[in-house]
Amino acid sequence: MQNELFGKKNPKTSKQNTPLAARLIAKNIDDVIGQDHILAKDKLLYRLIESDSLRSALFFGSPGTGKTALAKFIASKTNAFVYQLNAVIAGVAELKKIIEKSNELKDLYGKDKVLLILDEIHHFNRSQQDILLPSVEQGDIILIGITTENPFFYINRALLSRFAVFEFKPLSEKSLSKILSNALERIKKETEYPQVEFTDDAEKFLVTRCEGDARKLLNALELGLLTIKPKKNKIIIDKKTAGELTQMRSISYDKSQDEHYDHISAFIKSMRGSDPDASVYWLAKMITAGEDPRFIARRILICASEDVGNADPVALILAQSAFNAVEVLGMPESRIILSQAAIYVACAPKSNSVYKAVDAAIAEVKNGVSRKVPEHLKSGMRNEGYVYPHDYPDHYVKQQYMSEPKKFYNPSEQGKEAQVKAKFEKLKQKK
Repeated sequence: MQNELFGKKNPKTSKQNTPLAARLIAKNIDDVIGQDHILAKDKLLYRLIESDSLRSALFFGSPGTGKTALAKFIASKTNAFVYQLNAVIAGVAELKKIIEKSNELKDLYGKDKVLLILDEIHHFNRSQQDILLPSVEQGDIILIGITTENPFFYINRALLSRFAVFEFKPLSEKSLSKILSNALERIKKETEYPQVEFTDDAEKFLVTRCEGDARKLLNALELGLLTIKPKKNKIIIDKKTAGELTQMRSISYDKSQDEHYDHISAFIKSMRGSDPDASVYWLAKMITAGEDPRFIARRILICASEDVGNADPVALILAQSAFNAVEVLGMPESRIILSQAAIYVACAPKSNSVYKAVDAAIAEVKNGVSRKVPEHLKSGMRNEGYVYPHDYPDHYVKQQYMSEPKKFYNPSEQGKEAQVKAKFEKLKQKK
């Protein structure tokens, strides 16, 4: 009954205009490639689809991992009236129309449920998502929401609680190779296309270049079919041609979305973990994606103090110098400055003692004993009893600097902090 909603199509014209990726949607659930963690025969989603008992669900994950394809497969097999919208172009009016018509559609076509596939659901704001809530809760519609974003950030909690949530992971190279093989078999059956052969290094290159994205893989193949002149009704794709078909590798990085925070998190954790190679890789990826170099420099500054601290005080000085240099130089030269600072911080000895000390002291100020400044430490004429440390050997003398003393700073055994720790151990022995 889908034609009543989508309109009838000319089969011949439709085939010519339909992308290869769309024509390869599985006809049987066992033909779905990849996502075994949710679609293996013993998994919940497989059982729900097989029994046609799926209720509202959310599919999220990277582009080209099969979310929309699986939703369309479900639509083709379910005993439901199906409607599909894209949240990028759909609005409240379309949603309300479907909701109002849901019961009427059931009566009209004799089906017991209405399935709404809503692609890019994260583009709906909170108010738009709230419109869906009563119908989903009451079962008037079954909703399959599809998104490339983290649903726990972008989907209303109330709506999310009514979804079965399934994550689609980037496809393995083995899965992509199988998808490519199936596509070549399909091409053999479609007489309007010449036959296609890949050299071994070309197929490996293409599969690797597509980074778990089946749509990118199939679009590259179709681009070759449309643009490469066949010889004796055969197209040979070598590594160089495969590179042209995929063009420049796209970088999954949106400065306003999850990738922005995920990449800077990986960058900081790599520096903290003393891995200069990973640090410079994540740095390079952010630079290539057009990240603001000042944003990166600020994070190096934070890491230099939080994770290196007094184990190597030069790290903070270098990070500050890098930040200043980035402000003056701009790109592309700033990439070198950032690399130097990031690698230095990654290689430096690590200590979070200064970070822990200030947080412990703040917690004491907020929740601990309230202390007043001792009389001998006050300014002006009230500092009688104060002992001047420089008048004593090692410029140190024992005296009270805080009532009810409490230890906050515990130097580590790393780098220069080991020297600091040894110094205080020595001072403790003084009378």
